[in-house]
Parts: sequence; structure tokens; C-alpha cells
Amino acid sequence: MSSVTSLHVNGSPHTCDAAAERLLLSVLRDDLALTGTKYGCGEGQCGACTVLVDGVPVRSCLTPCGTIGPQKITTIEGLETGGRLHPLQQALLDVGAFQCAYCASGMIMSGAALLAKSTQPTDAEIVRFMDGNLCRCGAYGRIIAAVKLAASRMSLGGRP
Repeated sequence: MSSVTSLHVNGSPHTCDAAAERLLLSVLRDDLALTGTKYGCGEGQCGACTVLVDGVPVRSCLTPCGTIGPQKITTIEGLETGGRLHPLQQALLDVGAFQCAYCASGMIMSGAALLAKSTQPTDAEIVRFMDGNLCRCGAYGRIIAAVKLAASRMSLGGRP
């Protein structure tokens, strides 16, 4: 049985000792103590477990850690820089987008990936890109508003 001994997470190498078929979500939460990524449905349908792998949103509850290799993983903990929130995190707070916030981590990770690709996404682009990230509280309108606010702030020189 092969094992994974190192993962590149949030800009740094992390040592671990995990069976290659172990799910990335489990390794992040249990071995690396990065608990911001949430377990939701366990089937890749809700998006709560979304992390970025080389900038691409990935459902960590379905991804064996052995498939990651040297790719760079970013979790919700890795979005802030120098004590400053990512513009999307700040925008979500500013518009009061979340109620229970269980979906927040996955929504933020998917939204951050979108903003890295599109500087001025339309409502339709946001909905299409965020499809599969479920909010049981139904705060979708505020989430869309926050993504647009973050895009606007980023185009005015806010950090990515």
C-alpha cells in the first residue's frame, strides 16, 4: 500500500503519513488540523468540502490524497494574507451573506477561484461557476452580490 508523506498546502510543505487512498478532506482536517474545510454530504454534491488544487475547485471529500502529488492545495485558512481577509471573505461579511455559514468555506473557495479567472463576472457566470455549492439557508442573492462586490474592489486595486 502506498502512502503520502508530504502535501503542499497553503504555500508550505506539510509532512504527513497517509494512505494514498485516504480522502484529502480527512488528511486536511485530521492530520494537518486545517478544520476550516467542512464535511457536508460526503458525496461531492454540496460543496462544503471545496478546496483549490492548483487554483481549481475540488471536492476534497471525494479526492484521494494520493492523486494530488506536487500540486498546490489552498484551503480556506490559506486565503488570508498578512492578517487581511481575501476580498471575497470581506465582501461576504460586509453584505451579511451567511446565516449558519456551514457552506461558507466551500462557497468562498469556489468564488475565489472564479475571481482569479474573471475580473468582472456576470450574475450568470457566478451562478454557473458556483453551481454545486449549496446553501441550505438560501442566501444565494447575497452571495452573488458579495462576489460582485469583491470583483469590483479587486478591479480597483484590492488584492486577489
